[in-house]
Amino acid sequence: AMTDYKVKDMSLAEFGRKELDIAEIEMPGLMSARKEFGPSKPLKGVKIVGSLHMTIQTAVLIETLYELGADIRWCSCNIFSTQDHAASAVVAKKTAAVFAWKGETLEEYWWCTLQALTWPDGSGPQMIVDDGGDVTLLIHEGVKREKEFAATGKLPDPAETDNEEFKVILGLLKETIQKDPKRWQNVAAQIVGVSEETTTGVHRLYEMEKSGSLLFTAINVNDSCTKSKFDNLYGCKHSLPDGIMRATDVMIAGKTAVICGYGDVGKGCAAAMKSAGARTIVTEIDPICALQACMEGFQVAPLEDVVSTADIFVTTTGNKSIIMADHMSKMKNNAIVGNIGHFDNEIDMAGLTKFPGVVRQNIKPQCDRFVFPDGHGVIILAEGRLLNLGCATGHPSFVMSCSFTNQVLAQLEIWANKDTSKFGKKVYILPKKLDEKVAALHLGHLGAKLTKLTEEQSKYLGIPVEGPFKGENYRY
Repeated sequence: AMTDYKVKDMSLAEFGRKELDIAEIEMPGLMSARKEFGPSKPLKGVKIVGSLHMTIQTAVLIETLYELGADIRWCSCNIFSTQDHAASAVVAKKTAAVFAWKGETLEEYWWCTLQALTWPDGSGPQMIVDDGGDVTLLIHEGVKREKEFAATGKLPDPAETDNEEFKVILGLLKETIQKDPKRWQNVAAQIVGVSEETTTGVHRLYEMEKSGSLLFTAINVNDSCTKSKFDNLYGCKHSLPDGIMRATDVMIAGKTAVICGYGDVGKGCAAAMKSAGARTIVTEIDPICALQACMEGFQVAPLEDVVSTADIFVTTTGNKSIIMADHMSKMKNNAIVGNIGHFDNEIDMAGLTKFPGVVRQNIKPQCDRFVFPDGHGVIILAEGRLLNLGCATGHPSFVMSCSFTNQVLAQLEIWANKDTSKFGKKVYILPKKLDEKVAALHLGHLGAKLTKLTEEQSKYLGIPVEGPFKGENYRY
């Protein structure tokens, strides 16, 4: 169907295509995948649903999967992260059916997710590209609720939760069950596997595997070294200051910045703030990460110790309830508060909006000032959602090429083994050899040349001349 898409403005398609053309040059991994696998069309006719930030970089991923033969439907995995010109460019070229625009409501977001999951003939996907696990969640929750309905006649009820977003999901499932009480079981039965992009989505998958509720094969793309040690680290190092500056134009040098969490994302963020001239403080629960922060010259302190003196606060933990309304009530006037972890529950937005006497001033899209009764205000970026995608354009093309080449390889790996016994209903990681291949594909673009092992050195180390060069437990 020609109208089988919903984007903000199709007149942006030409601009989107120009930026796509530039991005392709910066994404050598994806372009190599097109060259290597394009002619044989290994994904010919495979129905792939994607739920991943609808940016220019993601458009290059979509069009790579398209070149490999796939039949693609796409939505974003964040209400603020879509670049409207990117969505339009993909629709104009008919490389995927896209349902995404910047500034969706939660209802629109889950409507888009449902559209992306529904092919024109009413069928569902065979493969999933997920980021944060929302498509995986909807299918699993749908199956669970359908079984409950079959057993007890009980429909999902939005009133059973306080979580705004989960209310929307339950409302959607209530509707689908009334229309077709086996819809999600039928969808799940058709799915061969999912490749999951991010730390939090992977965390959800491992929990499902542990409880025995995982319904299909999953590949954890996040923990490929060429994803987590590059996208999470160098991507955030680039896009955190970009988001803060586009939203506020504030001078970072001389300020005190607090980075909550010192995993790969926190490490990139702390390095960025330090190199921009901010005095940077880290909060951590893990003694190893805390010690790493100390050795890099960062003060490590609990949030409570620095909440009233710092200027910029960034949550990077993947946990919930990190910066609470009570913390924000004690902050300096115009302290900046933002999040770069996947979900919106690191900052207590619900508590902030309900705080007695608080007034919200919208400065511009994805930038608000919340004024407390005593007159001091805090500046909240992207309503507590990913500030680098809400207030800027996310990570740059080159580092996303590393992540997305892993996505392509994961999709190929799952599909190629659909009739073998290689994968069960478990979470897997791509082999080291493929990780090294992804890195190698990106070296030429930066003018790097590798040294080769001699036969003698190879024997001495017990490492093949062509790799893999490290054991599975090497941490890089």
